[in-house]
Amino acid sequence: MDRRGLLKTGGLAFAGIVAGGCSARGTRSSPQKPYVNLPIVEASWDRAIRTTVGLRPYRPSGFHLRTEKLDGKTVIHNYGHGGAGHSLGWGTGALVAGIALEHSDRRAAIIGCGTIGLTAARQLQRRGIGVTIYAKSVPPDTTSNKALAGFTPTSGLVDTDLRSPAWDTQFRRAAEISYEELQLLAGRGYGVSWINTYRLMDEFPQPRQSTESAPPLRPPGTRVGDVVLQPGEHPFPSRYATRAPWLRIEPAIYLERLMRDVIYFGGHIVIREFATREDLATLGESLIVNCTGLGSRKLFNDDELIALKGQLTMMVPQSEVNYGTFGGVPDRSGGGFYHMIPRSDGIALGGTSQLGDWSLEPDEDARRRIVDTHLQLFNGMRAPDPKARLSAAGPGESPALESFFGLES
Repeated sequence: MDRRGLLKTGGLAFAGIVAGGCSARGTRSSPQKPYVNLPIVEASWDRAIRTTVGLRPYRPSGFHLRTEKLDGKTVIHNYGHGGAGHSLGWGTGALVAGIALEHSDRRAAIIGCGTIGLTAARQLQRRGIGVTIYAKSVPPDTTSNKALAGFTPTSGLVDTDLRSPAWDTQFRRAAEISYEELQLLAGRGYGVSWINTYRLMDEFPQPRQSTESAPPLRPPGTRVGDVVLQPGEHPFPSRYATRAPWLRIEPAIYLERLMRDVIYFGGHIVIREFATREDLATLGESLIVNCTGLGSRKLFNDDELIALKGQLTMMVPQSEVNYGTFGGVPDRSGGGFYHMIPRSDGIALGGTSQLGDWSLEPDEDARRRIVDTHLQLFNGMRAPDPKARLSAAGPGESPALESFFGLES
């Protein structure tokens, strides 16, 4: 090679080195993460074992936490948590207990034995107040048993335009308390655990942006960041996926354990239905905590309460599946939102959010949409590499992108 050729090729090589160096410092993406190797859900119609329906107690202005007098008794209202009852129960229960301590009676009647009633009962007991729960139904026959359940504190909770600064403060305190309490229960036989969840998309995800008129509702300390997985780093039939740790709650285990705790610490549970406010006046306790959810529409004439219908289809359990998904195959899912959460009582597929639908009958069109979408998703997943280790279920590496959880408002 002559000197001119050497200079030419050498110059190109040098240019390549310089360009590469600049790229490394500037626009080059981060090194590829290890491939996420996940077991595939065996989704098929013949593995669908049941479909459940629950009516969330939605109030456009948010949950109702205040006191009123009733025939010489003090009633503390604690209802209207929408789809966030499991997420907020410990927190609003603590706020209820703070109000109750101002009352001279150290016995309280709690009306309702779902997640809100049970957590309120435990918070009262911790402060030395004896409790009796009065309820028409107890676990496993409560609306709380029908929930997907996990830490989604803004799910189906409030109309942004109807929020007030005082309510926001109440909510944030409740969310912080609940988040801490649920973490303390993880791994202790309460059906609470951390799992990784994956959100699927074809466009590179952008951080959630807030506006001045609607500041973020969820406290920053209760949010775990997402890690963005690039094409080739995950097995899903989408270009991108985000991964984030999530607190899962299994209602069948969780509610049964809470009920046992209430009894263990001296509480009582009485099967009783109250048709009118006047029926409450016959109770021996002068302190009453109302945790009746949608029942407060009739019992306390709260016409703001609206049913927010939710529906899940359960698949046969798969113990090896210990991750969740949010979203279907991009551009092929049609309307609605989708989620898969594995539990010991089955693989839960959802979801629906039908405002104003009071029917407890399953919606067959919604059932088919949900199941068919998940069939597309899991049939399109890349099979796990038998030579590679399956990905751990728990929280992954440090977050790279602020979370924007699919079920939050």
